[in-house]
Amino acid sequence: MPSPEAEKNIQPIEIERKYLVSEFPENLSEYPKKKIQQGYLVVGTDGSEVRLRDCEGEYSLTVKSTGDMVRTERQVALTDEQFDLLWPLTDGKRVEKERYSIPFDDVEIQLDIYTGNLEGLVTAEVEFSSVAAAELFNPPEWFGAEVTSESSYKNQNLATRGIPE
Repeated sequence: MPSPEAEKNIQPIEIERKYLVSEFPENLSEYPKKKIQQGYLVVGTDGSEVRLRDCEGEYSLTVKSTGDMVRTERQVALTDEQFDLLWPLTDGKRVEKERYSIPFDDVEIQLDIYTGNLEGLVTAEVEFSSVAAAELFNPPEWFGAEVTSESSYKNQNLATRGIPE
């Protein structure tokens, strides 16, 4: 078990691939769904970000590094009061979506159906335990083009620039 000093230096890593979705999977209504609002406090020129999230009354602040498939990520739970204090600072830099959690092989697909000014956009994100697992992933037939490396499809850019043309 790492010492407390060593734990402070561990960088939580997010390994994720993102796809456009060309059609919905069968029986979509049978999977769990949550409504999510995200707002961005900071979007760095290097692609790093600080965001707020409201997932059906569970509030968090997340800091992500620059990167495409592999990024560091730190998340902190917020109280209602903390969230309410910071949320107005994200005005004009927000996304709204419904997220379905769909088991597939040994991973979970997070299917995001965007609402509001991003209505019509549907994406799927899959997180992995390793880069090797991500590289070996064979997506289901209902996935469309992969957009992991296309910065215009990062939520921070969707929030500030809208749907890519």
